[in-house]
Amino acid sequence: MKNFLIIILFLFSTALYGQDITGSWYGAANIQGVKLRIVFHIEQVDGNYTATMDSPDQGVKGIPVTSVNYNNDSLSLSIDNIKFVYNGLVKEDAVEGKVTQNGMELPLILTRQEVKVKRPQEPKAPFPYHSEEVSFINNKAEISLSCTLTLPDVEGKYPVVVLINGSGPQNRDSEILGHKPFLVLSDHLTKNGIAVLRFDERGVGKSEGNYGLSTSKDFASDVEAAVAYLRERKEINQNKIGLIGHSEGGMIAPMLAADPANNISFMVLMAVPGLPISEMMLLQTEAVMKSSGLPESQIQMNNDLNETAYSLVKNAKSQANLKADLEQLFGNYYQQNVGIADNQNDAKKKFVQQQMQSLLSPWFQYFIKYNPQDNLAKVDCPVLALNGSKDLQVTPEENLKAIEEAFNSGNNTQYEIKQLPGLNHLFQECKSCSLEEYATLEQTLSPVLLNEVTSWINEQIKK
Repeated sequence: MKNFLIIILFLFSTALYGQDITGSWYGAANIQGVKLRIVFHIEQVDGNYTATMDSPDQGVKGIPVTSVNYNNDSLSLSIDNIKFVYNGLVKEDAVEGKVTQNGMELPLILTRQEVKVKRPQEPKAPFPYHSEEVSFINNKAEISLSCTLTLPDVEGKYPVVVLINGSGPQNRDSEILGHKPFLVLSDHLTKNGIAVLRFDERGVGKSEGNYGLSTSKDFASDVEAAVAYLRERKEINQNKIGLIGHSEGGMIAPMLAADPANNISFMVLMAVPGLPISEMMLLQTEAVMKSSGLPESQIQMNNDLNETAYSLVKNAKSQANLKADLEQLFGNYYQQNVGIADNQNDAKKKFVQQQMQSLLSPWFQYFIKYNPQDNLAKVDCPVLALNGSKDLQVTPEENLKAIEEAFNSGNNTQYEIKQLPGLNHLFQECKSCSLEEYATLEQTLSPVLLNEVTSWINEQIKK
């Protein structure tokens, strides 16, 4: 769901005395046994250095570096808003140094060589099937969305699935933390006779639109436009158009399948909320905090705060009233737990603004009020619902039970529900199964998941 990664920010500064330091520098910080890649991009304008930082494994790009200083082979870089400092010694094409932040000090060596991650499942061209770059128009939103259509061959009529991304602006490969799960899934399905359409979300890649001003309902209209596009393709079996959604994407899929006019043939739900979203989010936060070893008292305090905040969002009479109520809620929380009552305190203001930012977004306000069961109960096509048993973000027991209850209430008997042992939210075979581990695992998607989805879809195609 919406980006539950524990982001650890770093910093770097590069200026090499006597040599050109502009360009990209690569390193990897070891944080509690987890290696996270860092990339710094340095430019020189009018004799002054500027830099930005990327953390590919965390999906973070373009963080501005506040200052870059270089003197006598010593390099210092700072990012003020996260109180992060890097100090290093330049040695030819490497910088050896340390980063400090919040009392933590870590060694970090930067070189010109990109730090590669092993992703053995990622398919490489040329592919043994037809892959076509296309686009389709969402007339409701008046935007064009860029996508890839893969077909087993250029001749014939094939069953097809539309892949629907989870939360956050993602590209057609659902790229996250160095993994490309939708590319791996698409490749596997197409090799097994199933066509696949996957697209860049609004404002991502070549797709038009503004992700930040959109809601799950808007994204559903994008999927609806994708299905309409497929109905115009001669290579597609019009009676076998299905949807595969991961996380929020699986929440969006039933919005379409619930409407008979869309004529959705089947659906695969991967790690999908079945509970009302506000309940699912509380369970999620509790599970993530427990996995991080936080004390029960802190978990309960955090849940109480979130529950109150969600209630304010759901019951707000106006945006102005909501903003005032949230300012008071988070201001009181800061005062009680940090002990600073001064309303002019910059740290308090920053804390309050950070907490309010996502809660005031159109996406969150729609999301937190949504109850997936309303549309799940209207679905009458075959459905496969899957969860990893180690999923911390959409807890499997509670959400799969709620999904089944929704199908039963709507008298849909064409469903299968499975919990896949040992898999996390991204359907990787995990060890610690924490969120921080996602990036460190070489596996992108478990073969168990790939085979479950493919074999089930092929069964639906035969009917």
